[in-house]
Amino acid sequence: MEYLNTAQELLDFIMRCKSPFHVVKEASDLLNENGYTKLEETKEWSLVPGGKYYVTRNESSVIAFQIPESAFSSYQIIASHSDCPTFKVKGEDPFVTDGHYTRLNVEGYGGMIRSPWFDRPLSLAGRMVVRDGNSVKSVLVDAGRDLVTIPNLPIHLNRDINNGIKYSVQTDMLPILGDETAKDHFYELFLPDTAKEDILSMELYLYNRVEGSIWGASKEFLSSGRLDDLQSAFGSLKGFLAAKATGQVNVCAIFDNEEVGSLTKQGADSSFLTETLQHINAACGKDTIAYHRDLAGSFMVSADNAHAFHPAHAEKYDPKSRVYMNGGVVIKQSANQKYTTDAVSEAVTKMICEKAGVPCQVFANHADIPGGSTLGAILNSLVSVTSVDIGMAQLAMHSPYETAGAKDTAYLVQFAKTFYETTLVRTEHGFFLEEK
Repeated sequence: MEYLNTAQELLDFIMRCKSPFHVVKEASDLLNENGYTKLEETKEWSLVPGGKYYVTRNESSVIAFQIPESAFSSYQIIASHSDCPTFKVKGEDPFVTDGHYTRLNVEGYGGMIRSPWFDRPLSLAGRMVVRDGNSVKSVLVDAGRDLVTIPNLPIHLNRDINNGIKYSVQTDMLPILGDETAKDHFYELFLPDTAKEDILSMELYLYNRVEGSIWGASKEFLSSGRLDDLQSAFGSLKGFLAAKATGQVNVCAIFDNEEVGSLTKQGADSSFLTETLQHINAACGKDTIAYHRDLAGSFMVSADNAHAFHPAHAEKYDPKSRVYMNGGVVIKQSANQKYTTDAVSEAVTKMICEKAGVPCQVFANHADIPGGSTLGAILNSLVSVTSVDIGMAQLAMHSPYETAGAKDTAYLVQFAKTFYETTLVRTEHGFFLEEK
């Protein structure tokens, strides 16, 4: 059962990826190990045929690409995201004290399920920006141990706790850090060799410390924090690295801030992808008309997980478009264009799945229950290419501990590898899958 090795790789990857900054660090390490060269947005790019490159923005988004050996006329892109719903430490003085306890002042990031955050071992990770002479530098940090928790009020003091609660983040969900002295050595937990006055700012996020596991009677499921969307990010990156060079520019993009609308300089609604493709175009000696012509022949996959059918709540799902864990790649449809899939992109995706030997299934929301959106439509408004929205089926999306199929990550890796190894040639009525 080789897929179990891939599933465990995913869980190990997620445990190292405590924040979007850690996701990009892990992705960068994998790219470096596979011969990719890091580029800087502020410098001129010199690209060569067969060259492998990547660029980061804000240390929380990354775009990797490979230039083919021969002339190219299109891009093939898979995009996912690095962030997940959580809590972010806020304020210049983030400590709330009462003489006995020290709690951290936090605010919600993204649309999380709040109740599962209670009574778990939690920690903090992200980055701190420190003084370095006359400059500042960013330092990746992680407490690396059980550090805080958010305790529930006991049932004896809240008899309605099992009848449905509307939790207030400011009142109910500030995590306990320690006793009244905790704030005095808070910064030492992250940068013990840096003077407190030299730590100028920070971006710290809570993360669930419970390790991921593979479970079920036949080890058919896995559970972990941050499956949405690190399962897609990991699977697409692994497939990208395993793919052989083809006739187009292969692109693997992981964006931050999808869970809060992508309206940042490093989000999908920024110039990051557009400018990266324009840099490639210019460095390869192409003009603006060639760039737009190449985009017209390109194809993008937006990879963001999908809702698996929940056996206790059939009424929440479309009766004809239910998808299941371990069922392979989920193609997502939406009449209101929450997903970018159209008939052409769906057909191409099904053919790639068939070629890869990967099962696929089609998801649509219950007509009376609007679903979430993805980064696909946002990217598509900036880079107009044929696009499809896919994901892997999972339960408990936006919980701090989510569940997915143990086989599906391996399916996604194989799908991504096949996608990148197949040159898609635009035709009058669709695409031709060119063998390489």
